[in-house]
Amino acid sequence: MADRTETEKRNLAEELAAAVRGEVSFAAADRALVTMDASNYRRVPMAVVAPRDAEDVAAALRVCREHAVPVVPRGGGTSIAGQATGVGVVLDFTRHLNRIVSLDPAARTAVVQPGVILDDLRAAAGAHGLTFGPDPSTHSRCTLGGMIGNNSCGSHSVAWGTTADSVRELELLTYGGEQVRAGRGTDPTGAPTGLPPRLRDGVKALVDAELALLRTGYPDLPRRISGYALDALLPEAGTDLARALTGSEGTLGVLTEATVRLVETPAARALAVLGYPDESAAAEAAHTLLPHRPMTVEGMAADLVGSAAGLPKGGAWLFVEMGGASPGEAAARAEALCRAAAADGTTDYALVTDPAGQRALWRIREDASGTATRLPDGSEAWPGWEDCAVPPARLGPYLRDFRALLAQHGLRGTPYGHFGDGCIHIRIDFDLLTAPGIRRFREFSYDLGELVVAHGGSLSGEHGDGQARAELLPKMYGPELVGLFERFKSLWDPAAGLNPGMLVRPARLDENLRFALLPKRPVPVEFGYPHDNGDFSAAVRRCVGVAKCRNTTTGPGSTDVMCPSFRATGEEQHSTRGRARLLHEMLAGEVITDGWQSPEVRDALDLCLSCKGCRSDCPVGVDMATYKAEFLHHHYEGRLRPAAHYSMGRLPQWLHAAAPLAPALNALARTPLAALGKRLGGIAPERPIPTLATETFSHWWWHRRRTTGAPDPASGRTVVLWPDTFTNHLSPQVGRSAVRVLEAAGLRPLLPPTAPLRTGAAPLPRRHRPLCCGLTYVSTGQLDQARAVMRRTVDVLGPLLQDGRPLVVLEPSCAAALRTDLPELLSDDPRAARLASSVRTFAQALEEWAPDWQPPRLDRPVAGQTHCHQHAVLGDAADRRLRERAGLTGSLTGGCCGLAGNFGFERGHYEVSVSCAEDQLLPAVREATPDTEILADGFSCRTQLEQLGDRPGRHLAEVLAEALGEGD
Repeated sequence: MADRTETEKRNLAEELAAAVRGEVSFAAADRALVTMDASNYRRVPMAVVAPRDAEDVAAALRVCREHAVPVVPRGGGTSIAGQATGVGVVLDFTRHLNRIVSLDPAARTAVVQPGVILDDLRAAAGAHGLTFGPDPSTHSRCTLGGMIGNNSCGSHSVAWGTTADSVRELELLTYGGEQVRAGRGTDPTGAPTGLPPRLRDGVKALVDAELALLRTGYPDLPRRISGYALDALLPEAGTDLARALTGSEGTLGVLTEATVRLVETPAARALAVLGYPDESAAAEAAHTLLPHRPMTVEGMAADLVGSAAGLPKGGAWLFVEMGGASPGEAAARAEALCRAAAADGTTDYALVTDPAGQRALWRIREDASGTATRLPDGSEAWPGWEDCAVPPARLGPYLRDFRALLAQHGLRGTPYGHFGDGCIHIRIDFDLLTAPGIRRFREFSYDLGELVVAHGGSLSGEHGDGQARAELLPKMYGPELVGLFERFKSLWDPAAGLNPGMLVRPARLDENLRFALLPKRPVPVEFGYPHDNGDFSAAVRRCVGVAKCRNTTTGPGSTDVMCPSFRATGEEQHSTRGRARLLHEMLAGEVITDGWQSPEVRDALDLCLSCKGCRSDCPVGVDMATYKAEFLHHHYEGRLRPAAHYSMGRLPQWLHAAAPLAPALNALARTPLAALGKRLGGIAPERPIPTLATETFSHWWWHRRRTTGAPDPASGRTVVLWPDTFTNHLSPQVGRSAVRVLEAAGLRPLLPPTAPLRTGAAPLPRRHRPLCCGLTYVSTGQLDQARAVMRRTVDVLGPLLQDGRPLVVLEPSCAAALRTDLPELLSDDPRAARLASSVRTFAQALEEWAPDWQPPRLDRPVAGQTHCHQHAVLGDAADRRLRERAGLTGSLTGGCCGLAGNFGFERGHYEVSVSCAEDQLLPAVREATPDTEILADGFSCRTQLEQLGDRPGRHLAEVLAEALGEGD
């Protein structure tokens, strides 16, 4: 639409704004957010419209029709084939048209709007023992409208079929404004019911004239998704117009409401994990398990999952879920299946009945669409042939031929997927950045299309054709049936206004690739990006759009953190994917044109908490905290920064200077002058200023050594204890407790060589100045200062750690900064990597260096939250084991406390900060019994609890020290 004049665009904008009650945006940021879905393709729309109801949809279609502007319906944007991108007006159904209109348990049906998230429907149906059968791996964020548009399936399709099997009635609007109520059956004329006269006569005539072609032109297999399902209009198929329109990818009509079928879910489930020597053996065996009536038969090989915990011996595995009226029945059915499978050649099997264990294994499968985008050697892999399907009995031979074809083209990939339905997912290491690589992509696609057809398969077995495969439909269906598809499209959409370039008369499969405008050479950056060969563009490319960051809720037992700001606002620009999209467009320079100075990117990153949750929870390892720091560094380079960058970003400097004046400053913080100070410092007025320690941890330490004659810790089991800024100046009791616990465990903590702070003392020598991990500088993008303090830290600590001593860090955020940010900013200094590898949490140090120490028994439950940085970077397995040994039972929540260092203190962030705390942390603490110990190892987490909750939290070291009789 680039050829439109500015006057035409302005007129369109004005008329849409006048006609539509929902949001209408022509802003660069909103357009940039929807240029891509989860495919290889990119298109830039003119505008994004969020209709409030069906009347808004009709109004938007009318205006677009009058201006000859195409329309693209969009749900969660997780489509793999490009069908959720377009150049006209994108209709975003997730904002308003997202209600479950009604749910009838007796009839087992639900009426939903197109923007309803699948998991929301499943939760509502679950209250009645029902569910919606199809469940793609994106079930926590994909929409029913998108599922109907693509005819989505999921892992339970062997039991409950595709979305088309679950659709009862569809309400649509054509581009021409006609209303359609598509169901099953015929009217008195023999035409499908629910059609206006023009369509009624045209559809009936088309079907009547092509009965023979419709009866013979389609392959018979469970996962035939490609093309239009016109055979559903045959009399013997019940003239099912709703089924025929399911999978039409928004090219025929815009869905406004759907009536769907619900199915009874078994009371109990058991998961059988069957091991096989290799992928071919698993593929050969999959269809033989179908007579046991499994709910799933999912396949994966070792090159995808590696040595994932919980998997039995083998080189490939089938995940087979069995249901039952009771746990015993489900387990018995699964055991019987395992025995039968073992007789046919499994290498081993495991039976998992524990729901938590099942969730952990299913997460491996559900994250595969992301993890498969990086091969074991770090190479990038892409969709494009994500879901072709063959008859299940042909899967073994097909996979062998498929692997041979990959080798022939010099390509690699890791197949996995719905083996019981013959549907294979794969990401392939296509080179989509160079002309020769794109030619190979095209040639391979043509060869693979022929291979799929030779095995009697479908080009798409789940995600639709879109642009990725539609060009190849003549190979599958032949020119005559494809010509019929085009006639059907012309009948419904004669102006070609709905999702043009998709499925029918498609763009070439190698056009509109999302990488075309990205820089050809790495852009100059500060971080090392070791996992992306130092290339910031490659780091941004990690986001392929699977949108796990758009999860609005966390499941039972989940410890996930990502993405707290999206759960707080519900806005795409505040998701990890949204921010990655804006950075992509910043690098492309077409929609976001200001580069590092972009206000659109700055505003989207403003509500990023830098929680690092995406670093671990994103299946492809997007690290938005690092990208944010990188952006802020360039954005404010040579410019005045926000006040909070000077106050909170340079907090270590201020706290060091303020330490001698702590009593006076604490008193001042309780006067009206505090409000002025907060305003000048860019601090939220709602936030109380934390109390400064009147004796720092470092001062206590050195004073204790001088006055008590503590033994010189130069030998023996010595550990270096890091006096981080927060522990030193704000929570010295944590440091004191840690010293006592470490000593009780037989360890000798040693602080780095610093001198105690004294009022009126002469300036300390450089090597004795307080050290810093650089965290606050990194989080505010002051990377030059961060690098300077990190270098000083490496200089001082290097000699202390040469003999393999651990660096024990009590504050999780500081530990994460030393473990990741420091070596990635000092990538030219080998000492940085050695320092990073020495970092241990408090629990890790006790486990590794005092393995025989028995902590005191407390025997009480715990609640609280695992620090988001620890979850993302360091893990909490040692903490869980230490708590168990101390008799501290129960688990901590995931998520982020919302304070997140400087984030929650910055002006304008208070409401989001509170919302993040209310997501998991505060509810967990409120629900805790009076005898529950509230644990929070992070200073931010404890501060958030102190300021928003009714019960304070403590560091695990404090709890253990108290139990030893030596706590403060």
